[in-house]
Amino acid sequence: MNATASLFNIGEAARRSGVTAKMVRHYEALGLLPSVHRTEAGYRQYSDKEVHTLRFIKRSRDLGFSMQEIEQLLKLWQNRKRSSADVRKIASRHVAELDARMAEMQSMRRTLQHLIHCCQGDHRPDCPILEELEGTSVARSKEVRRTAAAKVSGEGHRRPRAAARLA
Repeated sequence: MNATASLFNIGEAARRSGVTAKMVRHYEALGLLPSVHRTEAGYRQYSDKEVHTLRFIKRSRDLGFSMQEIEQLLKLWQNRKRSSADVRKIASRHVAELDARMAEMQSMRRTLQHLIHCCQGDHRPDCPILEELEGTSVARSKEVRRTAAAKVSGEGHRRPRAAARLA
């Protein structure tokens, strides 16, 4: 088998690595993938080594690592004298970021579920979902009215629940 038998054009390298040709060019432009050999006609030629690197990048992206983190991970992956503690630090930081994003998304989900529950979903135009998005939700406007009424009447404290239901 000759040396050129293991070289692939960009389309084949993309197919073998599971990324698009556009992303191969993008990773090369970012410096995540080194510049590759080109034919006399200017076509890129990728070896198994570059395809392997592309797979590493793709898997890192699939796990949600940022381009900056992938750059750091690639350097560590290519450095046989690396400390696994450095890799662990990057991965642990990423897990903490994922946890924070998941908690934020769970909060958004709870809010939306509450708003959906509050929405009558009928023919009337009143919609607590839209009011919340506008910043004038029913709960907020009721609280503002109650607070204003308390200031006017001089109460300054909460009414008992039974009195609130009668109001």
